[in-house]
Amino acid sequence: MGISWGGFNALQVAARRPQALRAIITLCSTDDRYADDIHYKGGAMLMENLGWASTMFAFSSRPPDPALVGGCWRDTWMRRLENTPLLIENWLHHPHRDDFWKHGSVCEKFSDIEASVYAIGGWGDAYSNAIPRMLSGLDCPAKGLIGPWIHKYPHFAKPEPAMDFLNDSLTWWDHWLKGVDSGVMRKPLYQAYMMDSAPPASFYEFRSGRWIAEQAWPSQNVVSRVYALNPGRITESAPVAESMTVCSPQHTGVACGEFCAMWQGPESPTDQRIDDAGSLLFDGGVLENPLEIFGAPFVELDIAADRPQANITVRLCDVWPTGESTRITFGVLNLCHRNGHERPEPLQPGKTYRVRIQLDDVAYRVRPANRLRIAVSTAYWPLIWPSPEHVTATILSGSSTLALPVRLPIEDDLPPPDPPVTAPPLAMETLRPSSNARKYETDLASGECVIRIDDDFGEHRNLAHGLITGQVSRERYRIHAMDPCSSRADIHWTQTLARDGWSVRTETRTKLHCDRVNFFVNARIDAFEDGHRVFERSWKRRVKRVLV
Repeated sequence: MGISWGGFNALQVAARRPQALRAIITLCSTDDRYADDIHYKGGAMLMENLGWASTMFAFSSRPPDPALVGGCWRDTWMRRLENTPLLIENWLHHPHRDDFWKHGSVCEKFSDIEASVYAIGGWGDAYSNAIPRMLSGLDCPAKGLIGPWIHKYPHFAKPEPAMDFLNDSLTWWDHWLKGVDSGVMRKPLYQAYMMDSAPPASFYEFRSGRWIAEQAWPSQNVVSRVYALNPGRITESAPVAESMTVCSPQHTGVACGEFCAMWQGPESPTDQRIDDAGSLLFDGGVLENPLEIFGAPFVELDIAADRPQANITVRLCDVWPTGESTRITFGVLNLCHRNGHERPEPLQPGKTYRVRIQLDDVAYRVRPANRLRIAVSTAYWPLIWPSPEHVTATILSGSSTLALPVRLPIEDDLPPPDPPVTAPPLAMETLRPSSNARKYETDLASGECVIRIDDDFGEHRNLAHGLITGQVSRERYRIHAMDPCSSRADIHWTQTLARDGWSVRTETRTKLHCDRVNFFVNARIDAFEDGHRVFERSWKRRVKRVLV
């Protein structure tokens, strides 16, 4: 079992079918390492491709603890630093779905998994799509559960309500490992938290809603309702086609929040009106009755672009009578990947293509008096890296459509899960409290947009053995509204460890910029012992852009 990479490992080990393995629990994980991980989405490169590479760059720079390994700690540290890989360079060399990604993607052959699978996730996480996909694709016994949470274990994740994950897991293990009739297999196949409408916020302490259940997936309780996208409107009828254009400023996306919210700080999407301003909008009518969306919406667009490569982002939003716009879900497509991710093809500028853009799975109840909005943009910075050129897209109304998975009104609410039971927390002393800040600013003279994200995880002493740990992350994203090749990303981590007069620190930095043809990576590690630099290394790399 495990969360995130531990969840990936649980699935990948299950696909190897070791004889002793009876069951797994996989949390916040993916079955598809290319199309539904932190690297690429819809064939567009996610900024988290750099973000996670930078995080691992920092984590891997730390030495082993002398209290555990003894006097060899320094030699081990030096070998580790000398052999540190530049992950972002490797990932940039694989922009399409090739064997590099297929190797770790259990969706390539679900039948390889025979052990029973319990898949758990959260709507605030980046990995919830894999759960319904596995429930419909696996042949082995399986259960799925999705709460309102971000990328954390559900007994302490936000937003609340939390659940008793530890005892829930015990019923799973008792059934599959001990043969105890714990009742776990009489539970519904798919349990999910139907979130109520909520105003936009960068962080939610609690999400109102209720637990629902499905005995099969896909479910007969969910029907597809198709609407026409007409100029400015979402309607049930499709009048004569009209051409609509969108050419988004490159900073469209500043309200997107983090791709994978995990630090329990200001990471959720904020009021979408700032991004709506750079998007082509389609608004539905005011709802007279609640509307429950459960599953993956999608849009089909008749679309043309004036460049050979173009990214399209589609957001589904919940618009309040007072104007606030809450992002419900979103999807991205690099139009060169319109026929698949393995062999993308450049666009013929001006030619109209029929494309399908699937949005992320969600369970969301839109309240009466609100209305739905579809927002289409040609940029989504800094969540995805921009196209090589400033793109104008033309969309035909009427024939372009929105399909919503609507859950029928049925009386099947589940009782709330038991409140969480947890082990006593570690005995820690806080030496520097943690803090989070996310700021967006525009230079009115130059037109440059800058996003600054500062995550200070504080400094803490473990009272059991005295180790003091500290971490600080600083991210800077810069772009000019009219120039995609002005994009710049700079991520700087500081890691500190200390105990009884022993003190080490590492500073890692990764930078990414581009022109129309290449990506340029600059990276550096500096390591310090007792305040003196003991190691330094720099990287400069150029990687060709291939339809991304």
